[in-house]
Amino acid sequence: MSKPNYSGTFHMVDQVNMDAYLAALDINFALRKIVCLLKPSKEISHEVATGAMKIRTLTTFKNFNMDFTIGEEFTEDLRPVDGRTCQTTVSWEGDNLVCVQRGEKDGRGWTHWLEGDKLHLEMRVQGIVAKQVFKKAD
Repeated sequence: MSKPNYSGTFHMVDQVNMDAYLAALDINFALRKIVCLLKPSKEISHEVATGAMKIRTLTTFKNFNMDFTIGEEFTEDLRPVDGRTCQTTVSWEGDNLVCVQRGEKDGRGWTHWLEGDKLHLEMRVQGIVAKQVFKKAD
């Protein structure tokens, strides 16, 4: 059974519990408030045959790039986000992309899944869960 292709441009339409998630990552109050006001877009390039994926998270404040191959561990540079690096693996669980980030913070990772023209993102760290929903651009 083939996996879904996540390629596309998506714009955020909803966000829940981001402040608590950022606080669990030790992000200072002022920066948390700025981040919570942002409406990021995601540009995803997904080579289904090879598992290569590029996720670009774009905002008016700061951009974040993540390049990886599904199923292969890599060192992720999260210094632009929270000053840390971690060992990261993104794998398939059914049609969901599940990321595990091993480092200073326990239980850190995320899950992406598609529902119609919506891209869902659930982010986790130390038992705190934040959610974002993105709509695919036409």
